Amino acid sequence: MSASSDPAAPPLGKYLASSDKKTRDKAVKKLAAFLSSESGNVLPDLEMAKLWKGIFYCFWMSDKPLVQQAVAGELAELILTITDVPSSLNFLRGFWTMTVREWNGIDRLRMDKYYMLVRKFVNASFRLLIRTKWDAAAVEEYNLILSGPNGPLCSNDIRVPASLAFHLSEIYLEELDKTLLRSESPLPVPMSTLLSPFIVLAARTPTNTTYKHIQSSLFEPLHNALKSSSGPPSRKKARTSSSHYSKLLSNACACSPESEGAEDADAVRKSILQKIFDVASETETRDANRRRMYAFYKDAVEDDDEDSAG
Repeated sequence: MSASSDPAAPPLGKYLASSDKKTRDKAVKKLAAFLSSESGNVLPDLEMAKLWKGIFYCFWMSDKPLVQQAVAGELAELILTITDVPSSLNFLRGFWTMTVREWNGIDRLRMDKYYMLVRKFVNASFRLLIRTKWDAAAVEEYNLILSGPNGPLCSNDIRVPASLAFHLSEIYLEELDKTLLRSESPLPVPMSTLLSPFIVLAARTPTNTTYKHIQSSLFEPLHNALKSSSGPPSRKKARTSSSHYSKLLSNACACSPESEGAEDADAVRKSILQKIFDVASETETRDANRRRMYAFYKDAVEDDDEDSAG
């Protein structure tokens, strides 16, 4: 691969997307070396787009399950290879821009492996944020990547595939819990802040199915797990087993890990409920979604009142 002779330049997309596995492998290794160097910290938008096009087809060409898993992990690790956080987040933005743009062109037979790739990048993103000690600016930028233009949770862009938001809402808590389990003494997770993109999407989505999916796959399981972790079973409904997110439930806070420290599960649950209520009250929230969010909040409060009375 002739392009490998210049370590200060990223590999050409044609090498990343080569039909030859050895060529692709060399290109990924060269990319990792480039990104870990100072020259890899600054990449113009056009070059970033070209690079991600090559990375997308690098994964497209990976056709065996074990190879797919290895390549997905290697690509996600690139986020952590980059030497400064803003550049890591910019690289992550390139991933999501590429994913949103190319998603509808992925055929049925390849869809599962791209779901896996998304899962790997979500996991790596959480590890990056843990490494920053949940730095407020880094978390805010991460949320903007997800919910802003070309992000998978952008509420006002009809080009964004709903299936991406569905998948993210299904895996988010699981991957977050995994990263906490594998990290040494991580600071508490700022749950209200980290869930903000999903809460805003639930408020503003014009699609009924998107709202329902976020509530059923993210809001309700987390609320029930936090409720179960903080007290006896509710009279009103069955509880989700708190063992699903054991590390997360024991190491979370509302917004500020350093000042708040790890809060008890009930305090975290109530902070999330308050966030849902506050976003529901915003003028940008769609009326139908506002009613649903208020109903979710009211149901939770009434459940608390019944438990207290009992």
